[in-house]
Amino acid sequence: MTKLTFLGTGTSQGVPVISCGCWVCQSDDPRDKRLRTSALIETQDGTTISIDAGPDFRQQMLREKVKHLDAILLTHEHKDHIGGIDDVRAFNYVTSKAIDIYAEERVQHRVKHDFDYAFSEHPYPGVPEINLHTILPDQPFHVRNTEIIPIRGIHYKLPVFGFRIGKLAYLTDINRIEPSEIEKIKGVDTLVINALRKEHHLSHFTLDEALHISYLVSPKTTYLTHVSHQMGRHAVEEPRLPEGVHFAYDGLTVEIPD
Repeated sequence: MTKLTFLGTGTSQGVPVISCGCWVCQSDDPRDKRLRTSALIETQDGTTISIDAGPDFRQQMLREKVKHLDAILLTHEHKDHIGGIDDVRAFNYVTSKAIDIYAEERVQHRVKHDFDYAFSEHPYPGVPEINLHTILPDQPFHVRNTEIIPIRGIHYKLPVFGFRIGKLAYLTDINRIEPSEIEKIKGVDTLVINALRKEHHLSHFTLDEALHISYLVSPKTTYLTHVSHQMGRHAVEEPRLPEGVHFAYDGLTVEIPD
C-alpha cells in the first residue's frame, strides 16, 4: 500500500489570499485553508518522497511530523514549487546526509540560481546540502526501490513534469497534455490533477478540463488539487462533483493499492 498525503492544495497565493474578503477566503472550514500545492508519498518499503517544496514546506513537514525524506521531485521551477528548498537543512542536520532532488536541467539551473549559496565552492556552514539528479522525458528513474515515470505536460508555454508512481498519477500546473502522455497514466487507481477554477485560465486546467482528463484516464478515484478561492467553498462544491471525484484538501491522506 502506498500512502499519499496532500501537503498543500492551493494556488501560488494559497487560500485565503492576502487581503481578500471573498466568501471562500472568509470560510471557517479547514478544508478551505489551502497551502501551496505539494504532496508526500510514502511507500510500503519506507521510501518517503515529497513532490515539490514550496514556500510552505517547513510548515507542511512539521504538520505531518515527517522525520526523514528520501527525495524531492520537482515538477517545475516556479517559486510556489521550489521556494522552501532552503528548509531541507533540517533534514541534513538530523541525517548527516544531503537531500536528493530530482528535476530536469532547466529547473536545476533555477534552483542553482535561487539558492546559489548552497552550490558555492566554499559554502557557508549550515547551507542546505543538495544532490541534484536529472529527470529526462520518457526515462523512468528510481528513488530507492520505487520506480517513477515522468509525465510531460504544458503549463501555458512551460514544459512541466507530472509523475506516475505505481498506481498513482500526480499532475499539477498543467493546462495541456498530449494523448501519448495520457496513455502512460491509464490504469492508475488514483489520479491527482490540478483544477484551478471553473472559468478558463491560460496555464491551468479548469474544473471541466480536469474532469475530461479524468474521464480519459478512468481511475477509480480522482482528487482535484491546486484549487483557487475562485472555485468556491469545499462544502458547497464537493457534492456537485461526479462520482469518484473529490476536491483534495490539506492534510488529506489516502491509501493506494500497489
